[in-house]
Amino acid sequence: MNQPTAQKSSILNIAVIVAALGYFVDIYDLLLFSIIRVPSLRSLGLTDVQIQNDGLFIINIQMLGLLIGGILWGVLADKKGRLSVLFASIILYSLGNIANGFVQTVNQYALVRFISGIGLAGELGAGITLVSELLPKDRRGVGTSLVAGIGLSGAVLAYYMKQHFDWRTCYFIGGALGFVLLFLRIKVAESGMFREVKQSSIQKGNFLMFFNNADRFKRYMLSILIGLPTWYVIGILVSFSREFGQKMNVRGEIDPGKSVMYAYAAISLGDIVIGLVSQVLKSRKKALYIFYGLTIIGMVWYFNLQEATPQELYWACALLGFGTGFWAIFVTMAAEQFGTNLRATAATTVPNMVRGSLNLITLLFTGLQASFGFIQSGVVTAVVIMVIGIIAAIFTQETFGKDLNFVES
Repeated sequence: MNQPTAQKSSILNIAVIVAALGYFVDIYDLLLFSIIRVPSLRSLGLTDVQIQNDGLFIINIQMLGLLIGGILWGVLADKKGRLSVLFASIILYSLGNIANGFVQTVNQYALVRFISGIGLAGELGAGITLVSELLPKDRRGVGTSLVAGIGLSGAVLAYYMKQHFDWRTCYFIGGALGFVLLFLRIKVAESGMFREVKQSSIQKGNFLMFFNNADRFKRYMLSILIGLPTWYVIGILVSFSREFGQKMNVRGEIDPGKSVMYAYAAISLGDIVIGLVSQVLKSRKKALYIFYGLTIIGMVWYFNLQEATPQELYWACALLGFGTGFWAIFVTMAAEQFGTNLRATAATTVPNMVRGSLNLITLLFTGLQASFGFIQSGVVTAVVIMVIGIIAAIFTQETFGKDLNFVES
């Protein structure tokens, strides 16, 4: 069944706009903890050491929720439809964020972030899948980049709210934004590709299909591995910039919330730019290599900030953010790798597998500290992650201009 002409011809159609706003709210809620980690945990009576350790524990629990939620929502999106998942996930993470405003202990905080993480996992993948299937193949890269570029600026709003409101109020605002978004979603149409597959007897949303075929398993694992640098940068370097700054004797107090704001403002710009670069080069992979290079330059700068000013560290976070602004392209590549009956499962689970990989990255980073210093462990972890990402990109199929009207058997 064909989509309306307006949806096919225009990049800024209702689906793209609402998907972008949905990701905007998603990022606001997802990054809010990293931004208000220090003041929120300090208000619960934690010491600086506890803020570091328990903060890492909470963010890992949140990422575990994203990992589980990614599988749940991806399967449901291919079985029940992209829109049904977008509605259900919004309700769950909106309620979770409201509940976050009432926590009194670290364990309560972690539990609610876990539940919120499950809800947040459904937003991006289902939105990218819907936009990819609604837009013509020669425009979908730009469309999905706009979704991510606009959406990622939600981190800037989160930082602004942190500057003007109590941390509990920031969570209440996030919950309210989610419910406003719920009403905007009513006018969005379901994907025609999904409606056609829904009427067939083809197996849909079977997560195990990624593991019962060697070629499909390879495509799936490579799709995950190319995204690893994004959450190493955000989950370790940016979120814990305060601790890195202290170890590097940065001349002044580092606000990790400001680091996140700088990084995500740059990621937002990077995601739009990489979509245009991909369009000009007619290649997803070439654009990805360019941004990998920028990420490496950002890492070298970041790890050589001994006795720098806080502002220099914030700008280094901005360059790291711009370099890892390939989030939309890597999720789009995941969507383009698979047929309509598995596309949403792939596009939803892949980014959340990457987010969930922060648990393993953290284990590597903290484990290395027994033999290396804090900074040196960060450097070694960065090298390992970038090498894995580059090798995975080399073996990943080029998907620019690929026809998505096919199924996996």
